[in-house]
Amino acid sequence: MTTDITSIHNPRVKEWSELLSKRGRDRQNRMLLEGIHMTAEAIQSGIAVLTVLYLKEKGIPLELEHILAPETERIAVSAAVLAKCSDTETPQGIVAVAAKPVRAVASLLGVSGALVVVIDGLQDPGNLGTIIRTADAAGASGIVIGQGSVDPYNPKVMRSTMGSLFHLPIIEVALVPLLEQAIAEGAGVYTTGMAATQTCYEVDFTGTTWIVIGNEGKGVSTEVRAVIGNEISIPMIGKAESLNAAMAAGILLFEALRQRGFNNLIPSVPSLK
Repeated sequence: MTTDITSIHNPRVKEWSELLSKRGRDRQNRMLLEGIHMTAEAIQSGIAVLTVLYLKEKGIPLELEHILAPETERIAVSAAVLAKCSDTETPQGIVAVAAKPVRAVASLLGVSGALVVVIDGLQDPGNLGTIIRTADAAGASGIVIGQGSVDPYNPKVMRSTMGSLFHLPIIEVALVPLLEQAIAEGAGVYTTGMAATQTCYEVDFTGTTWIVIGNEGKGVSTEVRAVIGNEISIPMIGKAESLNAAMAAGILLFEALRQRGFNNLIPSVPSLK
């Protein structure tokens, strides 16, 4: 079904623009997808795309039209309406409304050999997006996001994930009881800290591993640190006092990947001789 909406005062435009805020996303249990790439990634990952807004004069790009479900609502809109529903200054001509995916905690708990990233109080959208993208690249099992962290469906977070947000489970939950349960089930739970007695290169990441990344300035919260117990360090020989949260997460994730036999995971490259 195709409809035209050109006025920013249309009630549906107000409904869509509310999805730019966390409150609106939580209330509607929906999210906005900006651009062809993000929308295509969501569709190909099994996310329910409910409505596609497109510039009337441009139409829906063929590469997107070919993968849209027949029941997806298609609405031609004016540039003003598209701008009202977009977080960017220059919208790409496509904005979609999708259902937020529902992921169960059980999909991560009790999974032998799981590699899970836990986010505790991280505030910067770019940092969270980079961590999600890096976790995807390193083959992580999922991301757990604690209360007080930036919303993973914040448009800035979503853009910086480049679609990785849809490739692995993202679960929002209270951290302390979940971490206690993960530890009880045998997971090794680690975070970086000043009390570390081992470096990340001395810890065994080959078993079930949960890596906790804290707030950019304050680090992991006192409550979460009390549960973890295992502090590790990332060796630094330069003069920098600390690493960016996303960079630290990347180092730990790829050390885990190295320990798990990275060389056995990549295909052999034929000789050019």
